[in-house]
Amino acid sequence: MEYGKIKEVTFYSKALDEDMQLLIHLPHNYSELYKYSILIASDGKDYIQYGRIGRVIDELIDAREIENVIVVGVPYKSVSERRRLYHPEGDRHEAYLRFLARELVPYMDENYPTYQVGDGRGLIGDSLAATISLLAAAKYPNTFGKVLLHSPYVDHSVLEAVKAVQDPSRFSIYHVIGSEETTVKTADNEIKDFLTPNRELKKLIEIKGFPYFYEEFKGDHTWKYWQPDVRRAISMVYGE
Repeated sequence: MEYGKIKEVTFYSKALDEDMQLLIHLPHNYSELYKYSILIASDGKDYIQYGRIGRVIDELIDAREIENVIVVGVPYKSVSERRRLYHPEGDRHEAYLRFLARELVPYMDENYPTYQVGDGRGLIGDSLAATISLLAAAKYPNTFGKVLLHSPYVDHSVLEAVKAVQDPSRFSIYHVIGSEETTVKTADNEIKDFLTPNRELKKLIEIKGFPYFYEEFKGDHTWKYWQPDVRRAISMVYGE
């Protein structure tokens, strides 16, 4: 079968006051005659390289198992910059949220034949990239209708943001975490328990009444376990 192409775009963000690299995966059937959902991946290079997300989407579209989807990968420039942008306490966190909702979404709507409604826009991420994806949807629930989370970092501020969502029917959540994620070494060399806070998040999401899928996989906080799950996540969230 044919596979789609990745288009590299440099996009100036006013919110961040810098050029951002975008890796836009156009599926093999891309045509301006069709409409496309968009899926924004923070940790975008990782989802393309390790998660093989473009290949997965091409194969599922070819098999007519999912709707048409364009992936927009947003790579991070360094580990320290990633924390500044994605972590709830990062000093550039709010600016990155504005970039996603108020700059990147309008850019995609202007340049590609997208569904210009919340349900046509999704966010995917792993670890801190999952955290920022969830927080973006919580802050802009009319802009984003789908969130796919691989082992998010969860703290009090994340739980508070989810609690504050007024209308949980606005977006659906796909959420997986590893049963062995009790001693995760973070980028700042701390050891954290990811599993317990994720279980707290699960309870809160269920109480709030979001459309929701949750599962604990047998494994730890690595792409070895997230990569095989990408196919199921895309199939479930974008299945025809």
